[in-house]
Amino acid sequence: MVGAGGVLYLTPMVFHHARFSAVRVTEGLALAAVTGTVGRLLSGVLLDRGLNCSIPVLLAALIAIAGDTRLMGTDSFAGYLQGQVLLGVAVGFYWPAVELAVPLSCAPVSSGRAFALMRSADALGIATGALLGAGLAWRGWLRGIYAVDIVCMLTLLLVLQRRTLPDPRPRDRLAHPSPWRQWLPALLPLLALAVLATAMPALMQSALPLDLVRGGLLRRSLPDSLGALTIGLQLGLLLLLQWPVGQALARRPVTTGLSLSLLCFALGNLLLAASAFSAQGLLVLLLAQLPLALGVAAFLPTATEAVVELSPIEHQGLAMALLSQCFAISGFGAPLLAGRLLDGQGHGAGLWLLMALACLGGLLLVRYLHPGRRLP
Repeated sequence: MVGAGGVLYLTPMVFHHARFSAVRVTEGLALAAVTGTVGRLLSGVLLDRGLNCSIPVLLAALIAIAGDTRLMGTDSFAGYLQGQVLLGVAVGFYWPAVELAVPLSCAPVSSGRAFALMRSADALGIATGALLGAGLAWRGWLRGIYAVDIVCMLTLLLVLQRRTLPDPRPRDRLAHPSPWRQWLPALLPLLALAVLATAMPALMQSALPLDLVRGGLLRRSLPDSLGALTIGLQLGLLLLLQWPVGQALARRPVTTGLSLSLLCFALGNLLLAASAFSAQGLLVLLLAQLPLALGVAAFLPTATEAVVELSPIEHQGLAMALLSQCFAISGFGAPLLAGRLLDGQGHGAGLWLLMALACLGGLLLVRYLHPGRRLP
C-alpha cells in the first residue's frame, strides 16, 4: 500500500502535466477498472476451488511492476492506457486473495476486528505513499511514485517467499457448495451499496486531484505539491481514525457502520461543493477531508465483514471478488462522469453536489441488509 498510495492518488497529476485533458486522464483510470474485473473474477473462482491465497498476490506484484515501468517512461496516451491496463489487472488479482486471507488467518480474533486492523495497515501504507509522492512532487520528480511502487512490489515478493498466505477453507465443503440462489440474493443490496460508496475513493483518486490543480469557481488552483499534501491530509486522518472507528464498529451491526459512512460521505461532498464558491474555499476544502476520511474508515472494514456474514464459507472467495468488483464498477463509472463534469463545467461543484444526493439516497439500501449473525 505504500507504493499504491502514490500511484493511485497522484497519477492524475502526472498526466495532467503531460497535457492530458481530464477526460483522457479519467478514461485511463476507467479502463484500469474494467480490466481489473477479469482478474477479480478469476482470482475469486480459483480461491473457491482451493488455490492458495499467495498465488494471485504474487501474480499481482509481477504485473504491477510491468505497469509501473510503462507509466514511468511514457508521455503518450497509448502508453498511459497500457500501463493502466496492467495496473488494473494487478489490482484485480490482489484484492480477493488478500481479503479472503484475513478471516482465514485471524483466529481467535473476530473477523470484524481483523478487518479493522487490516484497513489500518492499508491506511498507514497509503498515507505514507501519498506523502512520499508529495515529497517527490516538491523535488520535481513526480514520476518517482512508480519507482517507489516497484520497490514495494519487489519487497512483497520477498515477504511471500518467506511466509505464504493460507489455503481457503474448508476443503470438505468445496466438493458440496451451497447453491448460488441460497446466498447471492442476500448479498445484492450490499453490492449495490458498495458500488455507490466505493465511488468516493475512486473520485478521491481521480477527480479531487484534478479539482485541486484546476481550481473552483472562486477557489484558486493549487500547486502540485500543495495539492498532494491536501490529499495526504485526508489519508493521514484516515490513518488516525481507521483503527478506533473500525474497532468500535466491529462491536455493532454492520448496518450501523454502513449508514455512518454514507452520512459522512454526504457531508464531505457538500463541503467540497461549497469550497468552490469562495476565494477562501481552501479552508472549507480542508474541513471536508475529516468527514470523507471518517466515511472511508467506517465503510471499508464494515463492508468486508458484511460479506463474511452474508456468504457461506465455501463461496467467500467469489463473494470477496464480487465486492471487489464494486470498486471496479465505480472506478469505471465515477471517473468518466467526473471527467465530463469537470471539463464541461470547469469546476467540481456540480459533481460533489450530485454525489452528496446519491449518498443520502443510498441510505435506503441499508434497510434491505439482513446479515446472518452479529458480532459479540
